[in-house]
Amino acid sequence: MELAIGEIEGDVMVIRADGGLNQATASQISEQVGALVAGGVRHLIVDCSSLTVLSSTGIGVLLMLHTRMKREGGDVRLCGLRGLIVQVLQLAKLDRLFQLYPDVGQAKLSFRPESD
Repeated sequence: MELAIGEIEGDVMVIRADGGLNQATASQISEQVGALVAGGVRHLIVDCSSLTVLSSTGIGVLLMLHTRMKREGGDVRLCGLRGLIVQVLQLAKLDRLFQLYPDVGQAKLSFRPESD
């Protein structure tokens, strides 16, 4: 699994998850996100367009990210989900907890304040 910070724009950070989200990558994600949250990032987008494996530990990582961001007054969005990964999230009912978007662009737009 390759985890890469795609971009940071204001207080929005995009993380690209390539390969698998599992026990081997959990500590890497926690450390990187922890440092960036301490630096002021409040909105996180996890780009799952290249994600092929989502283990129970990976689900736990997503829940940890959600909890950490909520505690700091932020939020997490997931995008680019497809195939079995979507089914896993639906079975775990996480599609009710996370807002899901087809791509990074639409996920970014969801963080913009609504104009009056």
